[in-house]
Amino acid sequence: MSSSPRSARTASPSRRARRLLRLALGRRRAVRRRDPLARPVDRARSRAWLVAALALVVGLAGVVTAAVLGCRAAGRTAEAERGRLHRTEALVLGKLRTEDTGAGRWSGGYQKRAETSVSWTAPDGLARTGTVEVPRTVATGSTVVLWLDADGLPVTAPATPIGLAVGAVCTGLAGAATLAALIGGVLALRLRVLDRRADRAWERSWARWEPLWSGRASQPQDD
Repeated sequence: MSSSPRSARTASPSRRARRLLRLALGRRRAVRRRDPLARPVDRARSRAWLVAALALVVGLAGVVTAAVLGCRAAGRTAEAERGRLHRTEALVLGKLRTEDTGAGRWSGGYQKRAETSVSWTAPDGLARTGTVEVPRTVATGSTVVLWLDADGLPVTAPATPIGLAVGAVCTGLAGAATLAALIGGVLALRLRVLDRRADRAWERSWARWEPLWSGRASQPQDD
């Protein structure tokens, strides 16, 4: 009689989680048995580190989730603006503010932009002129991209996917740094309190036991 090998059943996620929890608790009990001299303040210090680590992990997950959701919301808003606004090309007529060679890097801001007179065709078909900011490298007679509202007036261009991604990354990094600093500060305060508690306990223990092992407690007291 031949018997076929039984297929191994994959443990469910909940069963694996319970197994890991029992393993972690077993290791914690084993550590306590191996270190019977551990003081309550030592266990409190270990719990403080554990809580800080868990708070950091959960907080980072929350920061990443918030950054992703914010990026998606901003992307939907930018997509709606692209559908509402009108994209056109404008003819550069001339720069109203020439570049000042002695102004250095602060001239026109970090983006090196200058106010320029341009002409464009509004959505209603009428030609219009106005003043907008363009990069300083744009030459007279060239064209630049403009975004117009329903009235045919220039407005800020909708955010690009790259700009949204960069903004989400910067927001996430700033949130993570703030969270780490906050948790680190709370942990430092908690450890300082525990250190002071340990120092006071050590002083009380020293005052109690030092006279016994040093022999001073059995020495006769002079009148």
